[in-house]
Amino acid sequence: MKEIYRFYLQIPLAGMLLRSLIVKPLATTGFIIGLVSFSTPTLAQNLKVDSREVTSYAQAVLAMEPARQQAFEEIKKVIGSKEVPKIVCNDPNSINALPSKARNIAVNYCNQSQQIVSSQGLSIDRFNQITIELTNNEALKKQVYNTLLMLQKNPPSR
Repeated sequence: MKEIYRFYLQIPLAGMLLRSLIVKPLATTGFIIGLVSFSTPTLAQNLKVDSREVTSYAQAVLAMEPARQQAFEEIKKVIGSKEVPKIVCNDPNSINALPSKARNIAVNYCNQSQQIVSSQGLSIDRFNQITIELTNNEALKKQVYNTLLMLQKNPPSR
């Protein structure tokens, strides 16, 4: 992995573009998996996810990313020098632990994310099931990753 990373560091402009196409989907997926959840996690056991759901999931993740970044930056400004805590949309304790202004930002982000997921044709429960399955299923993780790359290279027309 280090050799691949070093290789991309050596290519100036083309490398930066390629790095962003590779790193952004991974970071986005990892962040979504690790930070935001809408319902209580359940143990995933070889969940069957069809290609339409993979595409919908990837589109939702990409659509949520700008709002997530904005919410994160706004919460960071409110909190100041402290580390931004883990925020779980369905966990009132994680949201209530935030200062009032940051809490409002988190609630708005969670509501917006739910709308994005629904607009992509997935229920919140199904989105969460896929998110959990990604932690255990390398084939699904690779499929989502490849779909994220494809969508970033060729965004769907609206």
